[in-house]
Amino acid sequence: MDWKTETRGDRLVGQPKGRVDESNWLAFSQALVASIATAQAEALTFVVDLSGVDYMSSRGLRALSTALAAAKESGVDMSLAAPGSAMRQILAISRYDKLFTVHDTLPG
Repeated sequence: MDWKTETRGDRLVGQPKGRVDESNWLAFSQALVASIATAQAEALTFVVDLSGVDYMSSRGLRALSTALAAAKESGVDMSLAAPGSAMRQILAISRYDKLFTVHDTLPG
């Protein structure tokens, strides 16, 4: 999994690429937490662009849950965007589509 961030207007966009699985979920979690800290410091909302993610394990989903809790605690609005068909199914099965605001496309 690769990770990069980009500021777009009033949003910080996190862009993971590849699979989020047992081998890299911790790096994914750390990238999410660091991005939330940046979003808080710069008064930005935080959007995770899932368009480049083709699979996410339960540990990756747990990292998202932990990040959402940290975002709420920090006053950062966090959402997910642009999941492909596989990620959309994973989000639906895990009911994360009820936990998160999920945009069909990247906002803005």
